[in-house]
Amino acid sequence: MKTHLLPHLQTFLVAARLRSFSAAARELGVSPAAVSQSVRQLEEQLRVVLFTRTTRSMALTAAGRRLLEGAGPGLGQALASLQEVSAQPGEAVGRLKLTVPEVAVPYVVTPVLPAFRARHPRVEVEVAVENRFVDIVAEGYDAGVRLHEAIERDMVQVRLTDAFRFVVVAAPSYLERHGTPQKPEDLLRHECFTLRVPSSGALYAWELERGKRSWRVPVRGSIVTNHRELTRALVEQGLGLAYAFEPAVKGQLRSGRLVRVLEEYAPTVPGFFLYFPSRAQRSGPLRLFIEVARELAARTL
Repeated sequence: MKTHLLPHLQTFLVAARLRSFSAAARELGVSPAAVSQSVRQLEEQLRVVLFTRTTRSMALTAAGRRLLEGAGPGLGQALASLQEVSAQPGEAVGRLKLTVPEVAVPYVVTPVLPAFRARHPRVEVEVAVENRFVDIVAEGYDAGVRLHEAIERDMVQVRLTDAFRFVVVAAPSYLERHGTPQKPEDLLRHECFTLRVPSSGALYAWELERGKRSWRVPVRGSIVTNHRELTRALVEQGLGLAYAFEPAVKGQLRSGRLVRVLEEYAPTVPGFFLYFPSRAQRSGPLRLFIEVARELAARTL
């Protein structure tokens, strides 16, 4: 057994997660040269190249990705176990790293995290808020939050919220000037705020449904942004239509600043789910977070 490689493996995993030798050095408390030397020794022993490096960037090779995906969860669990053994009876210690889309933060993270930290103060929590699809295994996350249909089938899923809708909204002033769309195809003649899909760079097509029929409408407009607050402010000013997460615009709909358009075509999605690989269930911090999230996440949106 090549147990002498374990320190080099840990260095590699940190560098792979952070995609930076200097950042890995800061986290490990060593010099960048020491990180580079450790990774080089691991490559020499394994007889493979783990990183492709230039003066400005670095990326994992195919062999590096295989090592990260295979060894990362296991070593992480081993280190967590060492922390747990050193804890007092009934005390939880460790680290929890989550990836969460921006839209889910007020309903999943904000209500849960304060109570979780109060109950388990020795568990360190890192929450990365990002709207792209994340490979949680390859990037070293313990779990993530997504809509049900966006989760890979081999992941364990824990429901956090009830179902909700996505709706098309507009300000009354916009509809007075430009008219109200009556069917999905009418959206093609309107000014619509849209965003680019992070994984492909393509503009997002609005998804609508009615009965058993569904539409993907390739809407267009003069402003493209992935910032929900900016979109909402511009829509309220009557500059166009937006495709919105309904719970996020409840206040504007209630006050009349915004109104629903094509409501009979609004699609319902199953809700937000916490997801993680099956082997991650052995993580004490994750199990405890699931308990608190089930109790305190905003179930009804």
